[in-house]
Amino acid sequence: LNTPLRQLNELFSTLRAIVVGIRRADRLFAPDPGDQLLAEDQIYVFSHFEDVNRALEIFGKKTKKQERVVIIGGGNVGLAVARALEARTDRIRAKIIEKNRATAEAAADALERTIVLNGDGMDSDLLMEASVDRADAILAVTDDDKTNLLVAVRAKQAGCPMTIALVNDPTLAPLMAPLDIDAYINPRATTVSSILRHIRHGRVRAVYSIGDAEAEMIEAQVLSTSPLAGRLVRDIEFPEGVLVGAVMKGEKVLKPTGDLRIEPGDVIALFAMAKDVPEVERLLQVSIDFF
Repeated sequence: LNTPLRQLNELFSTLRAIVVGIRRADRLFAPDPGDQLLAEDQIYVFSHFEDVNRALEIFGKKTKKQERVVIIGGGNVGLAVARALEARTDRIRAKIIEKNRATAEAAADALERTIVLNGDGMDSDLLMEASVDRADAILAVTDDDKTNLLVAVRAKQAGCPMTIALVNDPTLAPLMAPLDIDAYINPRATTVSSILRHIRHGRVRAVYSIGDAEAEMIEAQVLSTSPLAGRLVRDIEFPEGVLVGAVMKGEKVLKPTGDLRIEPGDVIALFAMAKDVPEVERLLQVSIDFF
């Protein structure tokens, strides 16, 4: 807290993580090196996967292995999450509560180790039967926003330390903090990101839409014709709303420093505010149809 970002680099010189975006009082911006982090800021951090836990600890987030997860809703989202958990090498015990009997039976048939309970996720007795009080996290992913919020609140009151709710209506987002819901998933942002990734042209490898299409994280390969090719990071005139998160040379992921030279074939990850995407398009010399 209250530390200029450039000093974070000095304090944690080996940490391969960089703060690329800050949301403060509903305003999202790409920070300058002199900007400080304040309490209640929401931040977007680009990190090497090996340094994620260390980065979280530095920003005051305790990391704990999730071993027991309860999923409320056995439809497409809940089933996909359960399948992903079953595919992990570290064993996570998952339970699903699904109200519709046919959907519950279909989920039970499709899963190997996940216990599926048929009943209403709003039912306190059923939540206790699913051992919500001993779960590490609950995911409320039914197709009804209000059900997801209420189930998350009820689970928190029962003693579950972490609650995640799927919320389609963005106007409900301000309720998350007062309701003590730890995180929410906005399917629209995820869907937009998926669509963008498929319609981009050139060498764009991945795109993630941030907020209400306010900004994007763009991962692209640098072409030999790009104005970035052959230049040091410090010499590239990036717009104010653009920050480099990382550069990949071959199989090696590097933290972007001023004296790092961008070469053709490198993969670069950029955070860009919506208004600056056309300039990113010019720098990468690929077509990015932003919407």
